[in-house]
Amino acid sequence: MGGTLDLFAWFDPQALAIVAGGSILVACLRATRPEMAGALAALHPLLRANPDADAAAARHVVSRAHAIAETKHLVCVDRIANTGAFLAEAVRHLSDARSSVAFARWADEALEGRRCRHAGVIAFWRAMADAAPAMGMIATVIGLIRMFRAMEDASKIGAPMATALVATLLGLVIANLIAGPIADRLERLSAAELAWQRRTLDHFSALARAELDQAIGLQRSLARSVAR
Repeated sequence: MGGTLDLFAWFDPQALAIVAGGSILVACLRATRPEMAGALAALHPLLRANPDADAAAARHVVSRAHAIAETKHLVCVDRIANTGAFLAEAVRHLSDARSSVAFARWADEALEGRRCRHAGVIAFWRAMADAAPAMGMIATVIGLIRMFRAMEDASKIGAPMATALVATLLGLVIANLIAGPIADRLERLSAAELAWQRRTLDHFSALARAELDQAIGLQRSLARSVAR
């Protein structure tokens, strides 16, 4: 019972509102609406993401695409069973591609778009981590001002003093134990994810060059022969 009471003694709604609310507000003011939505959505895969497993699945899809291209045609690669929206989209574009140049253009644009989205989400959490200590200091100053105004009545000093001290602690906790670690982990996950996606798209681009460009060259040769 005493431990529970001690925990409640550390909880200060006013300090929490100023520090957490202020940090979130600063991050939102620096971000776009999609970045704000992405920052919340990123919390779901934060602990569940497994880049190694995703990379292994991508290697399997690449292997199946090569096998299908050797026996059939690239238009058939969209029948490959895969997991994840990225692989499904990549396979679909490879199947629909008219040339390796068209596919490579889409691949570069897709990866750059994903990189920018990841950077925006990471920046949101970085902004929150950067703002939290400052919000803690603001709440601390507010608490000290209230405390000095109540110096004549000793019974009114405790609450504002508690707000001042707890606010500083909350700012450090949010910055170093919540927002900062989230940003660091998202940054690592982003680097790992973009790496295997780049490798996958490079393999698909090479496959498109080998299959599509060769076919286009053959068609042009036949057309010239017929024209003669």
